[in-house]
Amino acid sequence: MTQAIQQKLSDSKSARWTTLVIVSVTMMFGYFFTDVMSPLEPLLTAAKGDGGLGLGWSSDDYGFFSGAYGYFNVFLLLLFFGGIILDKFGIRFTGIMSTVLMFGGALIKWYAVGHDFEGAVTLPFGIGTYHTQVLIACLGFAIYGVGCEIAGITVSKVIVKWFTGHELALAMGLQVALARIGTAGALAYSLPFAKAHGGVSASVGLGAAMLCAGMIAFIVYCVMDRKEDAAAATLESEPEEGFKFSDLGTLFCNRGFWYVAVLCLMFYAGVFPFLKFATKLMVMKYSVPENVAGLIPAMLPFGTIFLTPFFGGIYDKYGKGATLMLIGSVLLTLVHITFALPLNSWILAIVVMVVLGIAFGLVPSAMWPSVPKIIPMQLLGTAYALIFYIQNIGLALVPVWIGKVNQANTLADGKTIDYTQSMTIFACFGAVAIIISLLLIMEDKRKGYGLQKPNIKK
Repeated sequence: MTQAIQQKLSDSKSARWTTLVIVSVTMMFGYFFTDVMSPLEPLLTAAKGDGGLGLGWSSDDYGFFSGAYGYFNVFLLLLFFGGIILDKFGIRFTGIMSTVLMFGGALIKWYAVGHDFEGAVTLPFGIGTYHTQVLIACLGFAIYGVGCEIAGITVSKVIVKWFTGHELALAMGLQVALARIGTAGALAYSLPFAKAHGGVSASVGLGAAMLCAGMIAFIVYCVMDRKEDAAAATLESEPEEGFKFSDLGTLFCNRGFWYVAVLCLMFYAGVFPFLKFATKLMVMKYSVPENVAGLIPAMLPFGTIFLTPFFGGIYDKYGKGATLMLIGSVLLTLVHITFALPLNSWILAIVVMVVLGIAFGLVPSAMWPSVPKIIPMQLLGTAYALIFYIQNIGLALVPVWIGKVNQANTLADGKTIDYTQSMTIFACFGAVAIIISLLLIMEDKRKGYGLQKPNIKK
């Protein structure tokens, strides 16, 4: 009887793949909302009253807003505490908490961009002066960012829980792929949807509605997770070792873990902040029509939809996870070097974006499944949280930096931007990622983590 129950759960292909679909849908809707504003920069920075759609933001306003996603995670350490909550209180509690935060933050952001606010606020420490509307939108985006990142680490632990010893890298790759459908949808359709339905608030409202559906989907998963825990309890002769604060020292002293964390910071700093500025880059540098400019950056997530599961399957069967991360870092660097060069062909832009998609398929497919090989299960939530926290440093600060760089490199006409400096900054992130990947390969040889070995146990 016990065995029959177990076969219906994590050892059952249908059960574990069903859980994967459910939690992936939640993250797909989350990724849509994360990037729903990226193609809208032309509307956000257009003068108020420009076709009735402009909000009158500056490039500095947009950069500050884009970085707001990670402000609470980085400066208030909320993501780190979220990891501890995950390891201490479990997947169900943390997942529901995070999806509620996502939806609540989305509603605040939707309210902000849909209403006019008078005045501006000067922030301390020389941060700058920003419109009230921008700051309220930042508040909503920051709250959403806390929820989305905690949801991300929760879903990662869900996949490790259900797929360890099975198709772990493939499952994580498919989760990333489904999430990228959300990103691709935002990049491709957010701008046309906003223009067709009254402006920025329409696209943001659509994203908020999708987050509500994602919250409901995770509640459905919680039912399956409870059954899985009950079945596992009947089979375990000894209870699984739980989280202890004293174990954090082991995590902090693990060099391999820190290599993965820094690699994550550098690689994602070269991808996600770039995507927030990519639509306008296509318009300004490559003369792509505004209505279709978002389609070229959208090629990146569309590419990863197919490539991340493909590379994950390779990792599961043949290993070489650290090598895959190195190759992805090299491609990332070459992409941004190309974007920095004085070449203005939109065909070249498409080709380079395809290459970036390959890089973005390689690194996540190998990096996230590698963490459980380095860190024990009882610390996995905290480990993912720390990696996501460090990643959020880049997601919070790099857009602000790039926004100010682009503002400083705006030409005399007040519209045209020279992107050479900002693309060079992104290329430097890739160069550091290459160095870290090489160090990780050497550390794996020294410690025997098994990063170059297959995930599927035969």
